[in-house]
Amino acid sequence: MSEQTVAEYRIEDLAHHSGATVRTIRAYQDRGLLPKPERRGRSNVYRDTHLARLRQIADLLDRGYTLASIKELLEAWDAGRGLGGVLGLVAEVHGPWTDEEAARISRKELNERFGGRPDDDAVGEACELGVLERIPDRPDQFLVPSPQELAVAAELYAAGVPLTAITGHLRELRGQVEHIASRFLEFTTEHVFARYLGEVPPTDADAAEAATMVRRLRPLAQQTVDAELARAMRLFATRHLQQHLGAPGAAQPTGPSPVALPAGTVRAVQELVGAEHVAEFVRAATERELQARTMNELARRGER
Repeated sequence: MSEQTVAEYRIEDLAHHSGATVRTIRAYQDRGLLPKPERRGRSNVYRDTHLARLRQIADLLDRGYTLASIKELLEAWDAGRGLGGVLGLVAEVHGPWTDEEAARISRKELNERFGGRPDDDAVGEACELGVLERIPDRPDQFLVPSPQELAVAAELYAAGVPLTAITGHLRELRGQVEHIASRFLEFTTEHVFARYLGEVPPTDADAAEAATMVRRLRPLAQQTVDAELARAMRLFATRHLQQHLGAPGAAQPTGPSPVALPAGTVRAVQELVGAEHVAEFVRAATERELQARTMNELARRGER
């Protein structure tokens, strides 16, 4: 194509090249996300700039951004503030947070690693958890985002842990790890990224600096969790072993253990019965609850 030749598209052609529908293109125009086309007679003419904009919008939507936030970014770019740094930051955050590479596994290999018998329910749950991903048009093949995670599950199963217990443990663990990730992001945002992201959308330079910081800080969360997990495992594994082997110092207390009540609860009881009667009140309330539960249990047995 010569320098004088500029690509032109009808809306149907633009939809074909971009992957968007005609209806979506018109909706983007109405919302101000896409520049209006050139009017030529009765036809609208679109150019490569429209195609590039549609691809940018699709990429940002795939990364989880809303149309409202995308509009802010594009308006900043149109105002001459630049978008390269922002898109670089988006790509950095959405990039891989591990060096591990995904792999594929056949249904036959999967069955062999987990007992040799097909288990559709287990496979379905693994797909729901994202441990496996189905491959379109290949029912006998699965994508494994984390081969390491699948290997851990296989080792636990070989050691005698039921698949239902493994998946249940993973669900619980995932919730706890997501909490850790959320807290780490809050911590780093407050103390590191706030200075780069104070303006919405950030300037091109600030976004580029923030992307550099993401690259620097990316491994820190995993390194910290690895170190703390190793410390905790050493501590608790030792305690568990002492308890099971009856080692000195592992005896469990046989008498009553103190229970800490919330401060608000203690204050409420003090206002009700006075500070000198708090312990007596708590003891009486506990005994009444135990008696009520005993009576309920006896009544249920009598109904059988």
